Amino acid sequence: MDQAKLIQELKEEYGVSPLAVTQGHSDETTIEVKPDEFKKTCLCLHKTLRSPVMMLFASDDRAKLGGYTIQAVFIGIEYRKWFFAAIKVPSLNPAFESIARDIYSANLFEREIKEMFGLEPKGNPDTRRLRLHEEVWPEGFYPLRKDFDAAKVAGAKGRYTFNQVEGEGIFEVPVGPVHAGIIGPGHFRFSAAGEPIIDLDIRLGFTHRGAEKLFERKQPAEVIKLSECVAGDSAFAHSLAFCRAVEKISGTVVPERAIVLRAVFLELERLYNHAAGIGGIALDVGFSAPAAYASIVKESVHQLNDRLTGSRFLKSVNAVSGLSKDISEENVNDLRKTLKSLTGDFGELKKLLFDSVSFMDRVETTGRLSKKIAEDFGVMGLAGRASGVGLDFRKNSRPYAAAGFKLMTRKEGDVLARLGVRLDEFEESIRLIEFWLADLPEGSIISDTQVKKEGSGLGCVEGWRGPVLYWLALDNFGAIRRCKIVDPSFHNWPGLSYAVHDNIIPDFPVCNKSFDLSYSGNDL
Repeated sequence: MDQAKLIQELKEEYGVSPLAVTQGHSDETTIEVKPDEFKKTCLCLHKTLRSPVMMLFASDDRAKLGGYTIQAVFIGIEYRKWFFAAIKVPSLNPAFESIARDIYSANLFEREIKEMFGLEPKGNPDTRRLRLHEEVWPEGFYPLRKDFDAAKVAGAKGRYTFNQVEGEGIFEVPVGPVHAGIIGPGHFRFSAAGEPIIDLDIRLGFTHRGAEKLFERKQPAEVIKLSECVAGDSAFAHSLAFCRAVEKISGTVVPERAIVLRAVFLELERLYNHAAGIGGIALDVGFSAPAAYASIVKESVHQLNDRLTGSRFLKSVNAVSGLSKDISEENVNDLRKTLKSLTGDFGELKKLLFDSVSFMDRVETTGRLSKKIAEDFGVMGLAGRASGVGLDFRKNSRPYAAAGFKLMTRKEGDVLARLGVRLDEFEESIRLIEFWLADLPEGSIISDTQVKKEGSGLGCVEGWRGPVLYWLALDNFGAIRRCKIVDPSFHNWPGLSYAVHDNIIPDFPVCNKSFDLSYSGNDL
């Protein structure tokens, strides 16, 4: 089906009359509709494209348009294109029709819009706050409105309402938000009947920093470092997604050498995080030997990153229109030597894990998430692929397609499957890097394009955890008017809360680690 047929289906089968269909970029189509046709438009795109809600966000356009704009974003894999459903919402008594009852992956986004802009999602039964905790923030303050004044925030008296499960023998176990170790803060409230968990209500937002607000009114070059701090374990993926959004708006052509080296660094970030996750899964079931071995593998990648770029976490490497740092022939030889060593160490690590009957007993069938539930919740990235959701934005993209990229999936959806995806992707990342190093393009690593152009664009990167999305709108001075960020953790926390059903509370740590979600990336 081509795009024209999709628009025709929207008109004939769903009765929608678009106000405008615009092609902002070659891979972006925006369908503007009337507010009362927003839900039908989203349902059509959701079903036809077989896509969850990838983004759903608002913008304060009162100064320019007299109201707010809401956009729901879907991915059309067959079209290799993003589809935006857009509506205008008046500033007086602002509200919009909820789509969360029909498309659950929209739920958290709708709660976020109400919390940050004060736009009411009519029909959504769950409009609790996500990040602006009632104990701190009073009613009537919306930080992402342009006229927000933080100095006037005072007098909070609210209280968060947790889900409650009633019945004979039901008891609640509150855990967090402060935890043992160095993990981020999150409150987990388990409802259990005997040993099995029958519900898990997760409250996050403890590391909310107002990240999206911090981008506003800044020039893109000023805030690349800020994008690296949104989720520290994905510094390169976040800064790359940010740069791609700016480059799309400005029409920048990134040099071929920079494109390949960006992919190399992205896979190095995947390597050290997958090694850390594998070790964490082992540690959470008390298997300390492979956990220690995985730490050695992870440290080896960190040290390699430092030798290549001067940063263990690959910070200050990305730049708008390319890279700020190149690698030498000596670096290439170092990379090859280290990758060869990692391959041997990784083989020993796999052997330690799979030779242990007790380890396999703890991870097999634990924390199952079916493909149907994963699709309904919009779970993506490695957690989605472990449940059979075959979405990976590296596929068919440069330079992955030329390297014969292999999509790694499982169908079981348990801890073992999520471990298996990590193991497979670790080996695939090494193969990809070796392939690119064999024929690394010569030339510049940055173009001289000057970024000063009004417009908007979406940048996407398949980070180690899943797709990282940045939507930017620049004003006529090239400054950021609106920045919307979606870390894959935002999609995947609801999946974790469902995956633990019918498991026992002592198995929660390993379920949690198998998803390996970011608190800061979620809380923004």
